[in-house]
Amino acid sequence: MYFVLFGQMKKMLRQLDTWFEKATLNAKERGYDAEVLVSSRLAPDQLPLLAQVIIACDTAKLGASRLTGKAAPSHDDKEKTIAELRERVRSTLAYLDTFTEKDFESAATASITQPRWEGRTMTGADYFLEHTTPNFYFHINHTYAILRHNGVPVGKKDYLGALSQKPAPAPAAS
Repeated sequence: MYFVLFGQMKKMLRQLDTWFEKATLNAKERGYDAEVLVSSRLAPDQLPLLAQVIIACDTAKLGASRLTGKAAPSHDDKEKTIAELRERVRSTLAYLDTFTEKDFESAATASITQPRWEGRTMTGADYFLEHTTPNFYFHINHTYAILRHNGVPVGKKDYLGALSQKPAPAPAAS
């Protein structure tokens, strides 16, 4: 289950990268510097797009790391441009690509903690369902919404990406 769901997170990170392509092209077409998007936010008390992307990436990489015990790569969090954010996304994808289904065999029963939890723990199953998954999608969704709010022409198909659809079988002859 975890391997498959991290696969969906990888798909969403790849979609995020395509949103940045559209954002850059749209800015050029509309005659503004796409880099202004990096500091954009939907509300004054919301983190900017820059932080949304960093947190989405960190949530995916640290979630996989904590559930499997594999060390996550360190990032210096000094990104300032769309190109640097895209590199952060690609670096996160490269790390997530190192995992196999076998790596997650003990994930459900792993004991997970973080410094900010002040000594409290969660099972891997609870951590994944209650923290990793909603936190990841919260920040991915806000990234999408900030871009959309700023006129980047992304829609539901850009959010979902390619679906694993197959042609329906032909009706049986009567």
